[in-house]
Amino acid sequence: MKFGVLQFFSWPGRRVPLGTVYDRALDRIRIMDQAGYDAVWLAEHHFSTYSVCPSVHIMAMHAADITRNLRIGTGVSLAAFYHPLRLAEEVALLDNLSGGRVNWGAGRGFDATEMRVFGVERDESYDRFRENVDIVQKAWSCDRLTYEGRFNTYRDVEVLPKPLQNPMPTWIGVSSQDAIDWAASQGHAILMDPHSTHDEIGRKYARYRAALPAGCDGRTRPTPMARLIAIAPTDAAAEAVARAGARWTVESYVGVRGGASKEERIRRYVDEVIIHGSPAKVVDELKRLEEEIPLGYLLASILSHQTLVLLTDEVIPRM
Repeated sequence: MKFGVLQFFSWPGRRVPLGTVYDRALDRIRIMDQAGYDAVWLAEHHFSTYSVCPSVHIMAMHAADITRNLRIGTGVSLAAFYHPLRLAEEVALLDNLSGGRVNWGAGRGFDATEMRVFGVERDESYDRFRENVDIVQKAWSCDRLTYEGRFNTYRDVEVLPKPLQNPMPTWIGVSSQDAIDWAASQGHAILMDPHSTHDEIGRKYARYRAALPAGCDGRTRPTPMARLIAIAPTDAAAEAVARAGARWTVESYVGVRGGASKEERIRRYVDEVIIHGSPAKVVDELKRLEEEIPLGYLLASILSHQTLVLLTDEVIPRM
């Protein structure tokens, strides 16, 4: 099993200076760099204290500068909100300056506030996202870009720099079934979301694998599966961390949907979404998910600093 971390920059209650949030996250990234993690994947969000990282590529450059071994992932670049050629330039520059350590993850996003503020209509967001991803990849692979699309038209544009890696390792962030079907039809590797239950992730992954064409990136690249995780010395202490994390997630970002009450949503996260327990319990749960989903790449969304320490020191060595 590979291990990565989906790094948020949450600012619950604004209880500490924002600089402290960044300092703590960067300290964790330094630990990951020396502890055998595959990659840190940085989450882009806007207009919310759920994660105050609106410029994921700037943060990725800083993470690259303080590490030597760790790959630097975007989890994800919200591609529908970018000018696609600017996005291609920024990610390619990041790859050059990091020494070729970038994992590019791209996603549509789903937050209504982000879409409204950036002027992206929800009904158009899927097509705009897919076109932008296509443009970025073509800009990286051809000497001069000519492109005729629904939203963008370019004639004979030289996009520089090109990424150091050729091809650039790319993943598509997916949650909905439509997104999974499209990614599979294009042969893309995927990142799987932290909000689905373990059973839902297993069903989605099976459908994705069955739909993949032969010989594509989706068959050769690992599939990072984001899972919220809380580890503490005892199962009871870990459950308390999980419940607090679930409450913060529901109240600050996910909200109440589908007629469920807030408490029902929180209970769903604790019972079916978050991996939590003592190190021994978490090892057993990861081994079960490794067999059942199968979970081959844990993209851990850490709910406490103690979780990272125990994952690093007591869980990963036993996996």
